[in-house]
Amino acid sequence: MKHKKHLNFGSLRHSLSSCFRTFPDNRQTAKIDYSIHDSLMSAFACMYFQDPSLLQFQKELRDQKNLDNLETIFAVQNVPGNTRIRNIIDNVDSEQFRSVFKEYFYRLQRNKQLKEFEFFHGLYLCSIDGTQYYHSTKIHCSSCLKTNKRNKIISYSHKILQAAIMHPDMRQVIPLMPEEISNVDGDTKQDCEINASKRLIPKLRKDHPQLGIIIVGDGLFSKQPFISDILSERMHYLLVAKPSDHTVMMEFIQMNQSALNEIWITDKKERIHHYEWINNIPLNGRKDAIQVNYVRYTIVSKTKNGNEKINYRNCWVTDFVITNKNVVTIVKGGRCRWKIENECFNTLKNQGYHLEHNFGHGSKNLCFNFLLLTLIAFFFHQIFELTDNLYQECREKFGSKRHMWESLRSYIKILIFNNWEHLLDFALTPTKYNAIFDPQ
Repeated sequence: MKHKKHLNFGSLRHSLSSCFRTFPDNRQTAKIDYSIHDSLMSAFACMYFQDPSLLQFQKELRDQKNLDNLETIFAVQNVPGNTRIRNIIDNVDSEQFRSVFKEYFYRLQRNKQLKEFEFFHGLYLCSIDGTQYYHSTKIHCSSCLKTNKRNKIISYSHKILQAAIMHPDMRQVIPLMPEEISNVDGDTKQDCEINASKRLIPKLRKDHPQLGIIIVGDGLFSKQPFISDILSERMHYLLVAKPSDHTVMMEFIQMNQSALNEIWITDKKERIHHYEWINNIPLNGRKDAIQVNYVRYTIVSKTKNGNEKINYRNCWVTDFVITNKNVVTIVKGGRCRWKIENECFNTLKNQGYHLEHNFGHGSKNLCFNFLLLTLIAFFFHQIFELTDNLYQECREKFGSKRHMWESLRSYIKILIFNNWEHLLDFALTPTKYNAIFDPQ
């Protein structure tokens, strides 16, 4: 089967190895027993195969024969022990991983896979949202966020602000380098999503200087300072605007009801989709208030008694001039924000990637670096869902992702494979290799 040349596993893995080998190593030469590459790639293999235990994964591949799978599939020469891996990865500067996300994004772009995600001509929806991936009341570091509970117990956590390219009609999402939400030594204020967003936006533009970006986010972000940051970086915005957060704007709309545009669309289920919009209104009561375009969307159905029932309602502000020709599309883009929760965070937390599992906390960068390795594994799999026929056939055969990865993990524990494609081909048609498994 043909694969996209620069998007198959071998090419992506080779690129990942190349990136890992460029990571600075500040250890004394005499004390270097295992390379940064082998340490990172060994941990990545664990995340890639969605094993919940780094220690168990290492133990199961400890046998010399099965170590060959790490060499043939992931180009690992010497596998460090569990503790050694953590110590090495803890000292890797997390910012070094940025090059990996940029490289894979450009590969999708060069192979025209990004075209499927185009929302408006030359423009792409980039949803941003925060999530927690580590929590403890005991183990912590100087970067941990702190929460004081009523019982005087301090809760420690790590969070990120994730950005991802998505489209209303695409199941896949393309993750970008996340921004860590973490405290800095000497800073008395807690870091938060808003502060992280102020750091994230210029980094997105630096990573992708020519990309047409539409920032999509929840009501937390529909404030003038953040919108100004977006516009200053030559980006567009489509942000949830809760009426309770924008009383001045809502009063303005109320006083200008006659200027509201609206259309009604009835679908096959006889639900009414009501679109209302108004352009060029002030976001707030400031003298220098940004002028925004506002849209409200409501889905109404009828109960068995004939009464109207509101099934859904939301509002957004955007810099796009809204018309009866684009209002439906704009609302689809605004509603697409949920994909970062369902297709990204939910998948990473509940569908095999063990995002919230404590693989190791460390004292510097270990916790965040493990998250980044997990996110890169997720990136690999998203690319394969878009481009790899063999991977897609395996997904179809096994029915669920969880079942597929359980099977793949069991195969690499007992057999040696020449490469990733060899493993997938075996998983798809084991009888071709005269393999017979006793169900007992």
